Amino acid sequence: MAPCLCALALAAWATPAAAAPTLPLLPHHWPKRLQLGLTDAPGDAAALEQSVPFGFRYQYLAGGVNTGQGWATWNAGGTFVDMYVRESAHAHVIPVFSYYMIRQSLPGANDGDEPNAVLSNLRNASTMHAWFADIRLFMKRAARFPHTRVVLQVEPDMWGYGEQAATGDSASTVPVSVESSGSSVGKGLPDDMSGLAQAVVRLRDRLAPNVLLAYHASDWGTKVDLSVNNPSPKRSQRLGDRAGRFYRSLGAGFDVSFTDWSDRDAAFKQAIEGAGADAWWDSADRARAVRFIRGFVDRSRTRVVVWQIPVGNTVMRAMNDTWGHYQDNHVQWLLGPDHAKHLRALANAGAVAFLFGGGADGTTCACDAEHDGVTNPAPIDGNKRLSYSADDDGGYLRHQARAFYDAGAPALP
Repeated sequence: MAPCLCALALAAWATPAAAAPTLPLLPHHWPKRLQLGLTDAPGDAAALEQSVPFGFRYQYLAGGVNTGQGWATWNAGGTFVDMYVRESAHAHVIPVFSYYMIRQSLPGANDGDEPNAVLSNLRNASTMHAWFADIRLFMKRAARFPHTRVVLQVEPDMWGYGEQAATGDSASTVPVSVESSGSSVGKGLPDDMSGLAQAVVRLRDRLAPNVLLAYHASDWGTKVDLSVNNPSPKRSQRLGDRAGRFYRSLGAGFDVSFTDWSDRDAAFKQAIEGAGADAWWDSADRARAVRFIRGFVDRSRTRVVVWQIPVGNTVMRAMNDTWGHYQDNHVQWLLGPDHAKHLRALANAGAVAFLFGGGADGTTCACDAEHDGVTNPAPIDGNKRLSYSADDDGGYLRHQARAFYDAGAPALP
């Protein structure tokens, strides 16, 4: 049977963490207890609430700002946002929007070199004028729910590419069309990445104070990928400090920061992308991740949400390394045996939430994305537990998450 998470070592949370006094304050109106979240399709909020009382659900806004296919066209007048926020509020879960638009915008969308595509789009006045108009539309839609907290994660990856292109970890050395875009929100702001960040905050402050803005800190923005280059824990913390310095150079007050560890299951990386054994995270990788978060939080003075965590596991028979059923070990480390000490270390470093979901088709879903029902193929490598549900991960994530909340989500330091 599953590990009994009802017997969580909550006493460990009762001891004040030595590092707690140095942590920045939680964002205004942020939950005071550690939360979990899940990628969740429109129309599913009520079912999500019935399965697990997740604190967050997230949805991409994508398609490009000048392609005729962006999120603003999915429903008339950008009301896709209204519907997602409204149903989230009814289900008592905080909606998170991952705003991923600059890469898919023209002309860079046709460039196979992603960093160059992003950076060239940022320099393009016409593209940025459309980008600011698109962000403005989001704020206007979200502002229609003034009593509902909404989180906007602004452009995952974009800041990392900017950090890589910067000189001296300074956002002011990365050209961006802000005032030169002709958008009124950019008036008086510098044409660089700091001006971009300040313009986004300006829009939020003017139009949608109920929106919490999330920066995205990519560890590879330092040009050292923690899971590939394997720096020491001490150096990982210094790299987090560097990432925090770049954030501070923006001169803009985001409410919280996101980071990601891996958006694909380890077995997916091996089978589909040809990765080696190092695709699997071990204790050294975990230590590096914790230290990076600690360094970033100390310097940036923002708390961190770990986002888009792969859903696979090595426990359930449904996980047989076929399409949609690839194994991984992140969920077990966060919610399986010994999870209490792992979550405590992360919370003491500054983490406040963990959001689960794959970042590519074919990765494991905590849903029946493959429409193959309850599956229990022959075990591989000792994954003998029968499925709890038709979810492609065998129902493991929701089962463990329910136990986490049943035991009482721990208070954040």
